[in-house]
Amino acid sequence: MFRTVFVFDVYNHNAVHAQGGDRRKYRPVHESSSICTTSDPVEIVRDLKPGEVYIADLNRLQGQGSPGINFDVIRGVSAQAETMLDAGISSFEEVRSVIELAAHPVLGTETASLDTISKIASEYPSRVNVSIDKKDGSILSSDPSMPADPFEIVEVLNGLDINDVIFLDMDMVGTSAGFDAQFLSLIADVCEHDVLLGGGVRGSEDIRQLEDIGIKGALVATALHNGSIPVTMLQ
Repeated sequence: MFRTVFVFDVYNHNAVHAQGGDRRKYRPVHESSSICTTSDPVEIVRDLKPGEVYIADLNRLQGQGSPGINFDVIRGVSAQAETMLDAGISSFEEVRSVIELAAHPVLGTETASLDTISKIASEYPSRVNVSIDKKDGSILSSDPSMPADPFEIVEVLNGLDINDVIFLDMDMVGTSAGFDAQFLSLIADVCEHDVLLGGGVRGSEDIRQLEDIGIKGALVATALHNGSIPVTMLQ
């Protein structure tokens, strides 16, 4: 069964709407959504009843405010839905502060080195989701040992006991601009973990195409908020 994962970024306790990966332009989600009348993440999840949720903690990702400013909100969401959490983890020590907040901490190449990903995966087998982050056509990473080729990254991840692999194209986030089906099909073929797509999904037809090429799920926000994908697909 294809997994439609409800995505929102949390900033200062509020769910905000992502647009093209430019975090300076993110606005409270209820201002532009046809399905949300509030930007309180806990209330949104209570109303929509998604089976899975992906949260990006923007305060931690941007180093703004107290490191735990959104923890109460994240706990409230996790109590209601299977939750993936990107909290900008960059070291083994940092994962300890968030490991109990969500079922699956997300380690993104934007912040975590391959060595850190390997160590955390070993300590918490089958818990971690790894996000291969891409922006402006390149893999986002400050790790000199991180391959520039996403297929090489997948080969490394094949040797780790992780949960899912997320391919996150930040240029496509919030744009409803589509995706490279041929590329994703090749990624799905070589990856030994379930592959989820983040960014660019336009509607139900895209969901069907992703399923046909072997992608196991999609992180979706904009297409839900504008009604292109029915809320029932979340539940």
